[in-house]
Amino acid sequence: MEAKTNKQFEQIKKICLDIFTKKMHDYGSAWRILRSSSLTDQIFIKAQRIRSIQGKGKQKIDEGIKPEFIGIVNYSVMGLVQLELGHADQPDMDIDTAAEKYNFYYDKAKSLMLDKNHDYGEAWREMRISSLADIILMKLLRIKQIEDNKGQTQISEGIDANYYDIINYAVFALIKLELENQ
Repeated sequence: MEAKTNKQFEQIKKICLDIFTKKMHDYGSAWRILRSSSLTDQIFIKAQRIRSIQGKGKQKIDEGIKPEFIGIVNYSVMGLVQLELGHADQPDMDIDTAAEKYNFYYDKAKSLMLDKNHDYGEAWREMRISSLADIILMKLLRIKQIEDNKGQTQISEGIDANYYDIINYAVFALIKLELENQ
């Protein structure tokens, strides 16, 4: 099962990275001016929209939840980049450098997922997509609290660990959505 999950993670990576690089082409690295707290809020908006659509059972904007989960993955990677580099005053990153950073952080999230999957036995496969969205929202609320605490925690993991978990939960949801469409 681990090989299957690894392959599915790579398939989702291709989809997300393709969108990320196309947006880099269109917009450049304008996202580099965002503080990590602003990226957290962007992810929060996307997760909140997913939950709203799931609760209402319909949407008025012709874009389903799949693009929102892709956005969550991509904004979380951006958040990890911002934690590493800090925000810039001007766009300062070319597509190749951004893609290199993207690959590094996505692959690190995948490595964490494989370790956790070993211990948890791929329990995520039995989870509902709505639960994955709820967990992402919970992780975002944790990040917001840590940000409000100026990055300080007493016993808990930091912002980066929560971003990695968010990437993984969003990828799980995307895998499940892909499987539903087959």
